[in-house]
Amino acid sequence: MKLPITTACLSTAMIALACSPALAQDAKKNVTVVLAETVDVVEPCMAARQDVGRVISQNVNEMLVEFDYANSQLKPRLATEWKQINDATWEFKLRPNVKWHDGKPFTAKDVQFTLERNKNKKITCEVGGKYLGGTEFSFESPDENTIRITTKPAQPILPLLMTVIPMESAEATPADEYTRKPIGTGPYTFDQWTVGQNIVLKRNPNYWGEKPQVEQATYLFRSDSAVAAAMVEAGEADIVPAVAVQDATNKETDFAYPNSETTSLRIDTREAPTNDRRIREAMNLAIDRQAMLGTLFPAEAKIATHLVVPTTIGYNPDIPAWPYDPEKAKELVGAAKADGVPVDREIRIIGRNGQYPNATETMEAIMAMLQEVGLNVKLDMYDVSVWNGYFVAPFVKDSGPTLTQSQHDNATGDPVFTAFVKYASGGSHSMVRDPAVDDLISKATAATGDERAKLWKELFAKVNTEIIADIPMFHMVGFTRVSKRLDFKPTIATNSELQLSQIRFK
Repeated sequence: MKLPITTACLSTAMIALACSPALAQDAKKNVTVVLAETVDVVEPCMAARQDVGRVISQNVNEMLVEFDYANSQLKPRLATEWKQINDATWEFKLRPNVKWHDGKPFTAKDVQFTLERNKNKKITCEVGGKYLGGTEFSFESPDENTIRITTKPAQPILPLLMTVIPMESAEATPADEYTRKPIGTGPYTFDQWTVGQNIVLKRNPNYWGEKPQVEQATYLFRSDSAVAAAMVEAGEADIVPAVAVQDATNKETDFAYPNSETTSLRIDTREAPTNDRRIREAMNLAIDRQAMLGTLFPAEAKIATHLVVPTTIGYNPDIPAWPYDPEKAKELVGAAKADGVPVDREIRIIGRNGQYPNATETMEAIMAMLQEVGLNVKLDMYDVSVWNGYFVAPFVKDSGPTLTQSQHDNATGDPVFTAFVKYASGGSHSMVRDPAVDDLISKATAATGDERAKLWKELFAKVNTEIIADIPMFHMVGFTRVSKRLDFKPTIATNSELQLSQIRFK
């Protein structure tokens, strides 16, 4: 199937440039970053969302432990060391003399507050929902720079879990609502947020660690990849973390990198007709994934069979890729209809503007493919603030059957960051309600070694071949455009964070 590509004409790009402030070159040590989505919240507990994480994570708010993506190992950040006391308890020694941006000391009470706040049901925390679901915590603090964390069930990889949870100040952060000006311990302070226009971070003069070279970072928002890429060419910007494959045309400024994102559509298994397994199978068979490679998606992207990349422990190589078989899909739809399944009922694709390059065009192509096999499918594209209501529990009521566009990041290499949130009965993204799935997740979370990998493989086989909870699409390859004046190359981490302290000037 031939797929169209929508690109911006030069005149459109130049009009946008003419309206853009020339910020990148105003000061030699300042940078401008262009994001594809307008950031609607600046709350650190939402940093599991890509748009928020690229601004906040390790820039404003730091983690206890840092994951070194280059070497795939843990290294100290706000915690200097850690050890396992027993199966369920870990002890973390906190870095002494660390100050919050308001001058108050960072202590064990802040760590406890952060974990408890991420579990607070009065606010929706993407970090808590994605990473802490199904885990209960208790705490002991022998002194202000030591904290012992006990988990139920036991978390043998708790230090790894601490690499994705931004610490928040117990005194400066509201407990039951989002902050609009986060207070962190990081190398940058949160200076300004003009909603819908820009965010400004400034270098923290009192940072506990090494002083970074970048003095100020301004984040702008441009949904058009061609316009964003042209801004770097024109000296209006310095970094575009995500550009579309058709815009990554300059070998001097454009860098491809294997990322940890997997694109998919989550299937609503609660309502007819998508609560019928035959319909879920038909939808997977209807998608011509191969035709999308080199057109809507980079040719280097890999067709996915489940939501973790092959380097993740517990990845199951025995799960087959879905073939493109529209005739079989039509047969399944027809059989379901003959049994009284209301296949004519409208199914809505809930898309997210700018979630990845060519996101809208991809959803349009998928809608057409599903319509071709006899399903009544409509596409609704939303900005992230609206899309989030469909994607994160409690879901929008009376929405009818839906397919929700998704892109899942699991860069740290363990399915614990995927399984509960996506498939457990209490998972904040999950529409699966299966006791056997819940049991597998619980057992795998507490297991270690070969047994852990075995249980995760069983889980992925169950949800992807027996239940069919998703339409898996691609393990992604990213493209970043970087100004020639910078010494910076993207890594797998660029999906979820963009550490300003890693940027150097030539």
